Amino acid sequence: MRQSARFGSRDHDDVRASRRGVPAGLFYGMFALLLAGNAITGTALLMAPDIARLMGGQNELVVAAYEDRLAQMRVEIDRLHSRSYAQAGDINLQLQELSQQQDILLEQHQLVRALVDKADGMGLADLDISMSAPHELALARTPDGNPDIAATAESVARMMDETQQAMTGISVAATERTDTIVSELGRLGIETRMPDTSLTGMGGPLLAASGSVESGGLVEDANAVMDALLRYKAARDSLTLAPVHMPISGNFRTSSGFGNRRDPFTGGRAFHSGLDFAAVTGTSVYSAGEGVVSFVGERSGYGKVVEVSHQNGLVTRYAHLNRQLANVGQKVSTGTPIAQVGSTGRSTGPHLHFEVRRGDQALDPKPFLDAGKRLNAIL
Repeated sequence: MRQSARFGSRDHDDVRASRRGVPAGLFYGMFALLLAGNAITGTALLMAPDIARLMGGQNELVVAAYEDRLAQMRVEIDRLHSRSYAQAGDINLQLQELSQQQDILLEQHQLVRALVDKADGMGLADLDISMSAPHELALARTPDGNPDIAATAESVARMMDETQQAMTGISVAATERTDTIVSELGRLGIETRMPDTSLTGMGGPLLAASGSVESGGLVEDANAVMDALLRYKAARDSLTLAPVHMPISGNFRTSSGFGNRRDPFTGGRAFHSGLDFAAVTGTSVYSAGEGVVSFVGERSGYGKVVEVSHQNGLVTRYAHLNRQLANVGQKVSTGTPIAQVGSTGRSTGPHLHFEVRRGDQALDPKPFLDAGKRLNAIL
């Protein structure tokens, strides 16, 4: 009984102890925490639309920022494209201008080449003229393959300068030689007939200058060079007509001069009207200038004679001939064989007696022949 009572008492104590196992503070704390969680959850559920609107506003700000950035990028891209297009436009304009300059260069080269050929035909072949052919010009490129406008433009300018210098060289040489011929012949009393360059009429309405590359100046320069060549040709023609070239060649010597001398027959003072060139009988005698044979025959004291009339009013006489090769009326050029050296007439031995006459007056042939030597040395 006592034991049973003891066991019953223990069970009652265990129940009480189990009730005392959860402290009241902990229990109320957990309860409060649960209530707070429920309250937060409820509040969140109540405020969900506002949060959503807040988050939506942030997204709109983000999107707006991206849109602004994209707009800035588009502006930058457009600016870069505009610059690229502008640069491409400048390059195209520059290439177009270079193409026009190349066309002018080709025309200039053709003109100058024609002028050079013309100069060669007039005896100006000794000019040192160097020109690069236009086909040697190619569009220069940078290492990355893009057109090198500056280098190409420099090549075009260099070739244009070369052709301009060539024209200048022709004009200067032709003018200098023309002046020399005119001066030399003028001292001999020979007038040089020059082409008429007084026909310079021009006109037209006064219009604004064009901005494009033109070749008008080139044509004017070429015309100026051609005028210089025409004047040179006229001077050369006058020189060809003038009796200033040696009438004999080979082995000869001047045996008597022009003017007073001791006569070989009388020993007294006498006037000698020409130059004597001692040479072997049969030596060729040449016309001293272009002209027409006006006399073939014999004259007293001269023996066998050939005379040539020249357009400048001068007459050359070739005397003491062994044989006459020309006929009256025959046109002869400078250097045409017209006779052979002999000793006919009043002569002490084979020689050529050469005279230059204007009308009835005998002129000293030496200044004529000296001028011819000087001119032949530079022409």
